[in-house]
Amino acid sequence: MEIKDLKFDENGLIPAIVVDAGSKKVLTLAYMNAESLRISIEKKLTCFWSRSRHELWLKGATSGNYQHIESITADCDGDALLIKVKKDGPACHLGTDSCFENRIFGGPEADEDFSVDALYKLLVGRKSEPKEGSYTSYLFEKGVDKMLKKVGEESTEVIIAGKADDKPETIYEIADLMYHVMVLMVEMGITPDEILKELASRHVIDKKVKQEKMT
Repeated sequence: MEIKDLKFDENGLIPAIVVDAGSKKVLTLAYMNAESLRISIEKKLTCFWSRSRHELWLKGATSGNYQHIESITADCDGDALLIKVKKDGPACHLGTDSCFENRIFGGPEADEDFSVDALYKLLVGRKSEPKEGSYTSYLFEKGVDKMLKKVGEESTEVIIAGKADDKPETIYEIADLMYHVMVLMVEMGITPDEILKELASRHVIDKKVKQEKMT
């Protein structure tokens, strides 16, 4: 879909829902016109139209909290946008992670769906602020040797479960392994994004090899 195919309202605006590409958390709802959308695509940074100031607004231009665009998708009617970003700082001008912080209905358990990024942030929190009785805090207290030992043990458990062709048990053991690997990642300062970039680079190389074979 091209910009000309979108359905802007009578003021030439279209709502843009901004979502964190990692955590999938909704960050803000803003508005774009055709020009701000073109700028966003060109710079790969969110640029909106301020309805109060009546001017273009490049998110982060004054605060440094830029939003780097991963993708822009239109809804089925072409009258709303979904923008996935990686952000440099808080999305809200009040300094909060998201503009949607004022609860009207639902308990804390309804706040966020589980994600790898959410788990990573939790582990980082357990390292910076140890919690009594927490197994994760215990691992950070014992250090990298204990973590490596657990990664080895859980790898063996995955092999045993897989060899037995026990799918439920294999899933359980892989989850254990992934958890301990992520604890090790936090200890070493390795982020999920760095792992994904490494995998993505291998994907690109693999595609190039396949293309070369075809030619």
